[in-house]
Amino acid sequence: MKFGYRLFLFLAAFYGVVTVVYWQMANEPVGITALALSAGLALIIGYYFWFINRRTGGVLPEDNLQGEIADSAGELGFFSPGSWWPLPVAVAATGAGLGLIIGWWLTLIAVGALLISVLGFVLEYERPSNSPHH
Repeated sequence: MKFGYRLFLFLAAFYGVVTVVYWQMANEPVGITALALSAGLALIIGYYFWFINRRTGGVLPEDNLQGEIADSAGELGFFSPGSWWPLPVAVAATGAGLGLIIGWWLTLIAVGALLISVLGFVLEYERPSNSPHH
């Protein structure tokens, strides 16, 4: 597991150095932006792998050469059996994109709808507490 976070942190440093060199030599904004975003993405992934490595103690079931498939069994998480929320998220995101072409008024409306639909999507299965202190 250590290899994963070291690889991505190395890539982040590499892309960072290449970004600076490219900035000094080419001074072309699109390439600089792409390289800087690549460095940032590699840094995010490297941090995530480092964080998981620290939490698990560095040994995953996949690392055990003598391991069985059942060794990594367990809860994988909750998956929605069916949700309508992706549809309003997609429509609002499309409206926000079209608003950049048509007019800013549509972008503002669509971003508001996008915020509401993303909140609905994220909080779909949240249940309010039945506490009398609310």
